[in-house]
Amino acid sequence: MAPWMTKRTFLERWSLRLVMLLIAIVMILPFLYVVSVSFSSYKDVVSANLVIFPLHPTLEAYQWVLSGGSILQSFFNSVIITAGGTAINMFMTTTMAYALSRKNVPGLKLILWMVLLTFLISPTMITSYLVVRDMHLLGTWWALLLPGAISTFNLIVMRQFFMGLPEELIDSARIDGASHLRILWSIVLPLSKASLAAIALFYAVAHWNSFFNAVMYINDPQLYPLTLILRQIVLQGTMPPDAATLSSTPPPNLTIQMAVVVITMVPILLVYPFLQKHFTKGVLTGSIKG
Repeated sequence: MAPWMTKRTFLERWSLRLVMLLIAIVMILPFLYVVSVSFSSYKDVVSANLVIFPLHPTLEAYQWVLSGGSILQSFFNSVIITAGGTAINMFMTTTMAYALSRKNVPGLKLILWMVLLTFLISPTMITSYLVVRDMHLLGTWWALLLPGAISTFNLIVMRQFFMGLPEELIDSARIDGASHLRILWSIVLPLSKASLAAIALFYAVAHWNSFFNAVMYINDPQLYPLTLILRQIVLQGTMPPDAATLSSTPPPNLTIQMAVVVITMVPILLVYPFLQKHFTKGVLTGSIKG
């Protein structure tokens, strides 16, 4: 290789690294600012002495937020909604994706066209509300779980992954007398861990961050998810219902808002590293094979 080509390759490699480093800094700085403000003291907030790291760190905002019952209650509500919703999503998506990946299913093309039509035709807000109301789901968590039980994008990705599995495995299991449920549970799912982890992460993040459906369908504050409480504090400037009963003087609103934002982000940040190794592999494999 010519020396000038080696030098060019070296410059390209380090230029790419520098660009990626700048992008990482731009993405990390807002997160560090939010965390810094949440740990900042009243004096730092009032004097606007806010830097990447708090000058006088304190836990007052977290103590004040967690001392009331609304934040903790909404946190557990979000955990239940996310866990239950993801379980329903994965069950419905995997079973339908496996059925659509089999070539001998009656009316397969018609069903596929109906599934793909949902990409182009989506229900309006009023239509969704009327369906939820007529199913008597208003005011319950089922209104947050059942209407979006299957995501079309996730279904297509999962189906393509299933179609990429060796057909000989399925045929040999059928010859041995295994049912489709047995094949799905014992053969297909163990071979699809990467795709399952990626799809589960998609569903879990969507449930954890969702608040609009809760605004429309949930009226009982005891059933509010954490994102709805966060929206009230950050956008509307209103504190939880039990905030007025606290005896201590509350910290500045800015530190309270950022503390709730951090509490909302922590669960996803803790779960994501365990699924990261499966994320890219599962999505790419499911979208290319088949």
